[in-house]
Amino acid sequence: MTETESEARNVTILGSGPAGLTAAIYTARADLAPLVLEGEPSSTTDQPGGQLMLTTDIENYPGFIDGIMGPTLMGNFRAQAERFGAEIRTEKAVKVDLRATPIEIWTSAPDGLPTYTTKSLIVATGAQSLMLNVPGEAQLLGHGVSTCATCDGFFFRGLPIAIVGGGDSALEEALFLSKFASSVIVIHRRKELRASKIMQDRAIANPKISFKFDTVVTEILGTTKVTGVMVADTVTGITEELELDGIFVAIGHTPNTAVFGDQLDRDVDGYLVTHDGTATNIDGVFACGDVQDHTYRQAITAAGSGCMAALDVEHWLEDHSDH
Repeated sequence: MTETESEARNVTILGSGPAGLTAAIYTARADLAPLVLEGEPSSTTDQPGGQLMLTTDIENYPGFIDGIMGPTLMGNFRAQAERFGAEIRTEKAVKVDLRATPIEIWTSAPDGLPTYTTKSLIVATGAQSLMLNVPGEAQLLGHGVSTCATCDGFFFRGLPIAIVGGGDSALEEALFLSKFASSVIVIHRRKELRASKIMQDRAIANPKISFKFDTVVTEILGTTKVTGVMVADTVTGITEELELDGIFVAIGHTPNTAVFGDQLDRDVDGYLVTHDGTATNIDGVFACGDVQDHTYRQAITAAGSGCMAALDVEHWLEDHSDH
């Protein structure tokens, strides 16, 4: 490629989590020679390997009887995609023109010529959990700090934990975690929950669940695993230490869609809208995984939608056959 040329592709995949790499496996096996732009390690979004790179043990992904480490699972995904001919590059899309024919993608110098052109595009950029951004959180993520009750609740059987948040998702996770934990403290920064009344009633009626209102977490304690949290009363300023073995953060997610601007339709929460499988509002552009799923957010559902996107792309290219 020269400085005046862009690399042309049949299909390009943005993102390398379970959705993106599953799409890569399927499109590679269909002999479409996919290019995967996996993101950059220094990026806070589109991180190579997705959120599973920040997860330790995974016990609910089918086929792994004794569980598997998140980075190991994603390494397997990557190796399998490469085995079938997918090309994976550690680059992050910084600009895209989805209405151009072919689609144009820039990974650097967005004011110059596009780095790549592609007939079709699979968006698998995922979503990121909103975090507390307090001391101890980053280093203990996956070691007692979690953003997924369904993924990690089992590891806290018989142990005291807390969950931060006050919406339906937080209370739903608190109820789920109460099946395993010895106790669940719901920590909410306001004096009233934002959750629906039915969810509040269920949580309040659960003997394992208690509440700390007008309270924020100021630090997560522990060296190799969580041992507790420091909290502060937002009204009085009084601080105290809570001894815990785990803390779940449930204050929301943000889909990684900034690079698309207003080119793709989104729902009220910012997630990409898909129809007829994984199609978006732009012909030839498909979306899969957490960037368009704010309901399930599991590795297996992301992988499943990645398969769907790959099959949709294959059929779309057949219908627009000049490749």
